[in-house]
Amino acid sequence: MFSLDDLKQTRVYQEAYIKGFKEGFKEGFKEGFKEGRLQAKLELVPLLISLGISVEETAFRLGLKLEQVQQAAQSSIENENEG
Repeated sequence: MFSLDDLKQTRVYQEAYIKGFKEGFKEGFKEGFKEGRLQAKLELVPLLISLGISVEETAFRLGLKLEQVQQAAQSSIENENEG
């Protein structure tokens, strides 16, 4: 009888597994990098607002949606009030 261990020893399984792993890793890396860039931009929002740059200009310069900038600015205000 052909077992799972036998299947894992086949070239087809190993190539598919390695290819899937590589593709998954690459996709995960890209998503993580993208999320990290977004987080960095959102962390700049309070600084830019404090320098007198408008919410609209901040959104434009950082390549963010106006709603994202407004939410980040509001979160910053709420965090200041808590601390």
